[in-house]
Amino acid sequence: MGTAETMKPNRSNARIGTLGLVYSAMFAALMMIGANITYFIPALSISGVPITLQTFFAILAGLLLGSRYGALSMTVYMAVGLAGAPVFAKFSGGFSAIVGPLFGFIVSFILVAYVVGKIVERHKSVPAFVIAALVGCAVNYVIGTNWMYAAYKLWAAAPDAFTYKIAWMWMVPPLPKDIILSVLAGIFGHRMVRILKTRRSL
Repeated sequence: MGTAETMKPNRSNARIGTLGLVYSAMFAALMMIGANITYFIPALSISGVPITLQTFFAILAGLLLGSRYGALSMTVYMAVGLAGAPVFAKFSGGFSAIVGPLFGFIVSFILVAYVVGKIVERHKSVPAFVIAALVGCAVNYVIGTNWMYAAYKLWAAAPDAFTYKIAWMWMVPPLPKDIILSVLAGIFGHRMVRILKTRRSL
């Protein structure tokens, strides 16, 4: 039979595991809101270009939950959408989303959270959190844009004039927003981690 000392860490680990699952579900819900933020706040739609907060929430998931639970939360989000729930952009969902040109961005969120989480698990300073967030943003753009280009060229019937350069030019309008939000996510994430650690130690 284990002593009180040996049982205490197990209870602590079980509590952390349960909280991790709860937070993972919470971030999956936040991703649905982030995907359709222009529906909830129409003023954020500028010149017909939809503004989403998905990259921001995916980065924040990695910063706050770490690589394991951050990636899990994004996997749950993707799985719920593929199962048919209207959680993707424009309240869409279903398995057919896989062949959509923008599905690469959804896939990238899993890797974004994982990479960001891995970085901040090793480095705890504010600059490290900001750098991790910017790296996550870059991962999102690289995977999402390349998937989009491949989709349009291989099965989405892009016009003949469509090129790899044009695919990246389409990503220019949301880039400033995502860079600013990534920096803010790094600063906010570091602050939140410190607050959560302080509360756990009480």
